[in-house]
Amino acid sequence: MNEECTNDMPLLEEIKTQTKILLPILKVLREEFGDAKTLSIMKKALCPHIREVYLSIGERKTGNSFEKWNKTWDEIRPRIGENVEREFIVNNNKKKDYNVKKCIFAEYFREINEPELGKILMCDFDYYVAEIGKPVVELTRTKTLMDGDDQCDFRYVFNQ
Repeated sequence: MNEECTNDMPLLEEIKTQTKILLPILKVLREEFGDAKTLSIMKKALCPHIREVYLSIGERKTGNSFEKWNKTWDEIRPRIGENVEREFIVNNNKKKDYNVKKCIFAEYFREINEPELGKILMCDFDYYVAEIGKPVVELTRTKTLMDGDDQCDFRYVFNQ
């Protein structure tokens, strides 16, 4: 959620720090409103901000929408590091299909029993970054490790 993706802190460390701040807030909200309302409040509070952070990274990039999308990932990926292992199926100028079989972020959020928070802080940003590449880049994902599936299935189509 850092406004500029220029710090050297690994993303996992940043996310864990944010989570430590959010967990007590989640606890109180759940006591007051229950799980469903709490999740709704958290989404309403966090998603627009997180989306704006990633869109602003894309806005700083030069080129067409596809180039901006690629450059945004080039900036973000080093902070993700080895915490996500991708297995490419197809990687060409028409599409990029890959599966993630191991994700330390999903392991962390499932371990602390907060996969919904993990989706807000981590999984959803894939769609925000894809939005940078519109109308050229389209992302479809039907499974996530965060949801307990056996993999995350990323399917990008490039309409160029």
